[in-house]
Amino acid sequence: MSRPEGDIVIGSGPAGYAAARALLDRGRAVTIVDAGGKLEPENDALRRALAATEPQDWPVDVLNDFRARQRAITDGIGRFGSRFALRSRDAVVHPPEPGVVLQSSHALGGLSNVWGSAVLPWSPDDLMEWPVPAAELRPHYRAVAELMPIAGCAASYDDVLDAGDLPLAKPLPTTRQGRRLVEQLAAVGRHHGDGEYWAGPARQAVGNECRACGLCLYGCPYGQIFTTRHPVQNLLQAGRIAYEKAEVVSIREIDGGVVLHLADGRPPISGARVFVAAGVLETARLMFESDAESARRGAILKDSRHFFTPFLQRWPAGKTGAGPHHTLALAFVEFRDPSVSPRLVHNQLYGWNDLYQQEMAHKYGHGISALNPIFGAVSQRLIVAQTFLHSDHCARIALRPAPGDVARRLSAEVLPAPGYDRVAGLARKRLMAWLRRAGLYGIGMAGHVGQPGSSFHTGGTFPMARAPGAGETDTLGRPGGAGHIHIVDASVVPAVPASTITFSVMANAHRIASNV
Repeated sequence: MSRPEGDIVIGSGPAGYAAARALLDRGRAVTIVDAGGKLEPENDALRRALAATEPQDWPVDVLNDFRARQRAITDGIGRFGSRFALRSRDAVVHPPEPGVVLQSSHALGGLSNVWGSAVLPWSPDDLMEWPVPAAELRPHYRAVAELMPIAGCAASYDDVLDAGDLPLAKPLPTTRQGRRLVEQLAAVGRHHGDGEYWAGPARQAVGNECRACGLCLYGCPYGQIFTTRHPVQNLLQAGRIAYEKAEVVSIREIDGGVVLHLADGRPPISGARVFVAAGVLETARLMFESDAESARRGAILKDSRHFFTPFLQRWPAGKTGAGPHHTLALAFVEFRDPSVSPRLVHNQLYGWNDLYQQEMAHKYGHGISALNPIFGAVSQRLIVAQTFLHSDHCARIALRPAPGDVARRLSAEVLPAPGYDRVAGLARKRLMAWLRRAGLYGIGMAGHVGQPGSSFHTGGTFPMARAPGAGETDTLGRPGGAGHIHIVDASVVPAVPASTITFSVMANAHRIASNV
């Protein structure tokens, strides 16, 4: 049995990276154990070919090939023309459950390979019932902000999110559409009806060498969209961490430490403590395999469900995508309206991208090529709002080990939220009314509601509690009876607020690893 000194972190995604950095800052020896999937060499070669030159010098054939490979992925989320970052649904859930989207990652860097890089903390008001006060997370938000770039500037939503003291890098280059959108939002009064609205430019975890090449949704060739894959590799190359490429199937506590059993039958790995950051689905599988009582009981996955609403801008469009630009979120709008919810509703506004016209032709064109110019003109004026609701209002998903399944997959059952349609409908109506004052006309009938789980803003399967009961963890992420096992990913959040999830999960992982 190999015996790495110090602590083990399972997973190399955002939570695992934040925990590892906190441990390293305390002088601990850290081994990251991770499945370690990577982009296929052929697709990586295309990425490298683009990264070797500036956008204006890109070979047309290489760029077209790069785009074509990504556009061919129509049944899920990919980057660089590959699905390497996400496991297929049938690899995670058995039997298939068509009413839910549940995918995990076995890639180096986890889900940070495909995220939208939006970065906001959770509102202190939404954490008031938590066993960990918002004040305890504040220093860890700042610590995490030093671990990844946050491009942005001061905005009105800093007031409600208590985010005014975060270190920010320079904002991303944007288009005339983006600049005008932010101006229009700033001119609208904060109060409308019974609601209060806070808007401003979006914040993204993007480096200061962004080329504004417009390929964000394809995969940034220059690696400017933050993924923990890069800093984890840097730590390994610098000799600051040890790394084991392996899938962990179970954890057992021993006297003074832990033992990790591996899927490939290699000798177990042991250490003083383990910090589980495999992602909510993989962590659930791991805990079910590690504890018979947990497997019998199952777990309830909470979901901040999302929906989309297209808007047409009233002001002239021009050539929206001309010149340097990005295709990440342009603006955030937070609002609280007691007639909708006592919780914040989070909205991300996206401007033009070159996939809009393709999607409209696919949905509404029915093969009629003569409609393409119309779709092209409409896409130049299109802004899409992605809205997230607090998990209190959303369906939950019951997870259990799939009976008799040698692949150790999960069974999933959607537990509907009876009031979801009403809350989502009201939230869309209020947003459309407020944005109309900014010159955006909502097309509610063309909106789309994502399936449970599809937002990837999920968690709460092993929630922290002041006095943990069955299926809960303490404020250091320890399941009942455990002394050396700490769950540090989104599994331990008591609920999933509507705002962006990654930043807060990283802050909490950093907090746990800093206090053990």
